[in-house]
Amino acid sequence: MVGVSPGQKVKVKHKGKTYVGTVMPRPELSKTSFLTLKLASGYDVGIPQSELESVEVLKEQKHPQAKSPPPLTHDRSKPTVSILSTGGTIASKVDYHTGGVNASFTAQDLLESMPEIGDLANIMTESVLNVMSEDMNPKLWITVAEAVAKALNGGSDGVVVTHGTDTMHYSTAALSFMLRNLGKPVVFTGAQRSTDRGSADSFLNLISSVAFAKSDAAGVYLVMHGSMADSFCFAHIGTKVRKMHTTRRDAFQSINTAPAAKISSVGNVELMRDLPRRSDSKVTVDSGLEENVALLKVYPGVDPGIVDYYLGRGVKGVVIEGTALGHVPTRIAETSLIPGIEKLVRSGVLVAMTTQCLFGRVNPYVYSNLREVSSRGVVYLEDMLPETAYVKMMWALGRSRGVEEARKLMLENVAGEMTERTEPVDKIVDI
Repeated sequence: MVGVSPGQKVKVKHKGKTYVGTVMPRPELSKTSFLTLKLASGYDVGIPQSELESVEVLKEQKHPQAKSPPPLTHDRSKPTVSILSTGGTIASKVDYHTGGVNASFTAQDLLESMPEIGDLANIMTESVLNVMSEDMNPKLWITVAEAVAKALNGGSDGVVVTHGTDTMHYSTAALSFMLRNLGKPVVFTGAQRSTDRGSADSFLNLISSVAFAKSDAAGVYLVMHGSMADSFCFAHIGTKVRKMHTTRRDAFQSINTAPAAKISSVGNVELMRDLPRRSDSKVTVDSGLEENVALLKVYPGVDPGIVDYYLGRGVKGVVIEGTALGHVPTRIAETSLIPGIEKLVRSGVLVAMTTQCLFGRVNPYVYSNLREVSSRGVVYLEDMLPETAYVKMMWALGRSRGVEEARKLMLENVAGEMTERTEPVDKIVDI
């Protein structure tokens, strides 16, 4: 690597510009012909080695030995919060010798970087999984649920689950249904920006999550930034939240309902709605999930043959993301999904309807086309989010003795996944 090694501070010239930074290890998938530097801003720059005009190794900086935080002690006057890591950016720590990010998740590490957490509660930590959130799946949901139940039944007053953000709302929905007799807070959180960036959001997210995990609320929640500034976080109900932006720090929003609470930057919790209250009940895990469920998005030109594909795979349930109030192609014979829906229902498959609009609710009675769909046995799920409906159908089918019992369960408001009335919203996404 042009005579330099990872961790060295160098000054390079490229096309008349000068860059000073730390040499980064070569990523496994990157080309060997690039030199990557970690700049003082926290951002990386990749420079083709063939275009380097000069490379100067600067005097090695001496990295002061980090002082270890005091040993963990148990303060009986404080509640105990367990932090369970499943992977993701928030569970990583920057190695300032190389500029890289390494997985590092221990209580000592947390208290070293965020000593304020120890002021809020006694902290216990456990690494449950180490997966990217796009690799999360129903079997891993069960693993997480069992770890949460073990922590709560073992004496923790609340649990924080750190998780990658991409599919975190699927996981919050899953645990909302799987954790039965839940009398304490279970809080999911993550990070949109890596911890080596100046705009990292992990600090406020974790502080706010611990603060909410020791509150008097009960249930499964997701806590993330409420704005782009480091001023407050929102706690969202686990079945009514969705990631609405790819990169913004306030990417998560409550859909068709208000957030559960607002948590200030110093950990003050302000409830924004009535929530279930804390109790000492023993938590159980209802883990019988039927994984063979499909989420089908309706779009112009959707191939009706997709139904035969799912039937061939032995599907047990299908959640349809219909357009607007819950439409599917109906009137034109060659594109109509009605025959396919009839085939699914005749085959004993549970079919349910949500809307890809997200805001608002489905209604099978407004148009005749809608009645064509609902009359075939499709259950319309009010204002339930498609992702939540997908997870709930796995849970409902897994614990039911037949399709009709599962159908009735889909229409029960089990974990706050449906609201009786959709209130107007002032904004959808504030950008």
